[in-house]
Amino acid sequence: MSDPAARAHGPAPLPRPRGPVSAALVAALREPPHDLRTHLDCDPVEPLTDEDLQLTLFLCYELHYRGWTGVDEAWEWQPSLLALRARVERRFEAALRQLVGPLPAVRPADLPAALAALARADDGPSLAAALHRRATLAQFREFVTHRSIYHLKEADPHSWAIPRLGGAVKAALVEIQMDEYGGGRPDRMHAELFRRTLGRLGLDTGYAAHLDAVPAVTLATSNVISLFGLHRRLRGALVGHLAAFEMTSSLPNRRYGNGLRRLGFDEVATDFYDEHVEADAVHEQIAAYDLCGGLVRAEPALTADVLFGAAACLAVDRIFATHLLTSWAAGRSSLRATSVGSLPVAA
Repeated sequence: MSDPAARAHGPAPLPRPRGPVSAALVAALREPPHDLRTHLDCDPVEPLTDEDLQLTLFLCYELHYRGWTGVDEAWEWQPSLLALRARVERRFEAALRQLVGPLPAVRPADLPAALAALARADDGPSLAAALHRRATLAQFREFVTHRSIYHLKEADPHSWAIPRLGGAVKAALVEIQMDEYGGGRPDRMHAELFRRTLGRLGLDTGYAAHLDAVPAVTLATSNVISLFGLHRRLRGALVGHLAAFEMTSSLPNRRYGNGLRRLGFDEVATDFYDEHVEADAVHEQIAAYDLCGGLVRAEPALTADVLFGAAACLAVDRIFATHLLTSWAAGRSSLRATSVGSLPVAA
């Protein structure tokens, strides 16, 4: 795909498989839609970090976003593919719930305070501090490579909640999402700001260009939002995820921007992070009070789901941060071994 606009906004080529199920799925997607073999399933010991399971989910989920180059769009609703996705999702969701563990019972009126307490109690390693103070250029390039999987479609997974909400709650979500999409200005869309950061760091800016380079834990940070977004029953978890995302974003983004400045980069490289410092400080209030608080006032039964979504966001991000920092402390790349030294560069 040589056309820059197509590479930036169109579907990505199918990735390399990472196990028997993703291999069978990639092979099937190259053909016209047909029934998959019924025995296909992923049942790993550690679903959150299993390469085959996470890529299988990503392959299925991307059919609901931009699709895959050369793949028949009718695959999106092919019944046997949806059945495979459902089997894999059950294992993924069970692993997320086990990771989060039991959460305290919270009254709907106390939910915004409970979300704030959850964010304050997060004791994950400070990836942002490391990138701010001591990360090398190579490590920063790895970090943005990981984040490109989500940031190049930033806000899209959370937007699945819009048609599932109503009234003031819908308006609160749209207020947040309008900023994410640049307030109608294509050049200010957050995905486009991140694309310019990738370019400044000399990396390929194509949509999902770095998919083969990132490990399962990176795919999990994206897959968890798609899981919540594509199931109406998990709409509470989806807005809880967004709230945690916004409530823990402002300070880290300030550090990321300062880390790039420390490495000598200009305002084009830091614009994505600088934009989030101010925007997310506003978004966290809207997300906690107007969005999540408003949702549980209207639907009190969703309170536990909102907390679960927030806790899942923080827990998966802790695993992601731990992977990067542990890899760097050991003197090795945080990317997949097959990609080290061969990151796609800017076209």
